[in-house]
Amino acid sequence: MRKDDKLMTVPEILDELGVSVRTFYRWREIGKAPQGFKLPNGEIRIYRSEFAAWLESLREAA
Repeated sequence: MRKDDKLMTVPEILDELGVSVRTFYRWREIGKAPQGFKLPNGEIRIYRSEFAAWLESLREAA
């Protein structure tokens, strides 16, 4: 993670992946979503670099 690494919201992740909210949260339940963290208000954030690394890992697994 770099200092200027952007934090992505769940709607931004959904938009990039083209998946539903239900699918994303199911992936989180089974440990298949990109790593993120919960803010004190319960919202999830994911660093763009973590998201990019997660996507690359999917390519390598295919």
